[in-house]
Amino acid sequence: MKDLATLIGVAVGLVVIVAANIMEGGNPMSLLLPAPMILVFGTTILVTVAGGTMADAKGAGKSLARAFKGDVAPAAEVVPSIVALADKARREGLLALEDMLKDMDDEFLVKGVTLAIDGTDPEEVRDILEAEVAAKRKEDKHAAKFFSDAGAYAPTIGIIGTVMGLVHVLESLSDPAELGHLIAGAFVATLWGVMSANVLFLPLGNRLKRLGELEAMRMDLVIEGIAAIQAGANPRVVAQKLTSLLPAGQQPLADAA
Repeated sequence: MKDLATLIGVAVGLVVIVAANIMEGGNPMSLLLPAPMILVFGTTILVTVAGGTMADAKGAGKSLARAFKGDVAPAAEVVPSIVALADKARREGLLALEDMLKDMDDEFLVKGVTLAIDGTDPEEVRDILEAEVAAKRKEDKHAAKFFSDAGAYAPTIGIIGTVMGLVHVLESLSDPAELGHLIAGAFVATLWGVMSANVLFLPLGNRLKRLGELEAMRMDLVIEGIAAIQAGANPRVVAQKLTSLLPAGQQPLADAA
């Protein structure tokens, strides 16, 4: 399920900034200066790449698309599937679950149930799945760090652009008519540095952290569900246990399912 919170937040945030600029009598086109924009965005991305690895840089594009689409299924949606598996396993045994896996899209759930069907010890199943969750948390942490680092660099890069512009202003003191225009242009770099950090880069970093938390929560729920299935727990007990692990806002969704 796609969540467009980031796309809406960034787009509307920029609209509000432009609207406020117009209300103050400004001209938005005066802010769209190529030189400071290239300096801020180009240098920020490059120094962020320099602080990591090429693998991190290559993964940033994929993470950017994920941040805007936000396609993470709510943890509550997996509860009915686990309860159905628990019911069938209790009535017909673990081997009977194999046919049900063909219609399931959750790869992590399918992997865990397959391990259970193969007769893997419950503790080993938990260790394997928890190791995968830990690896996923690290991956998501690195993805978020790239944009959080960019958000930390951007304002300083903007200040560098402003200082460069002011140096040019001092070189043009002999032409007073141009000073106002040159000073205004110099501060545009600081504007883009601060704005890109707080309207784009930092929100993207926080978004990826949140998506990682949601996905890890869903995976943790699957682990508990598979453990209950292997233990032969009553399906109603499984449903109650998994529902109790959900955040309060998602519990009605799980109950309704």
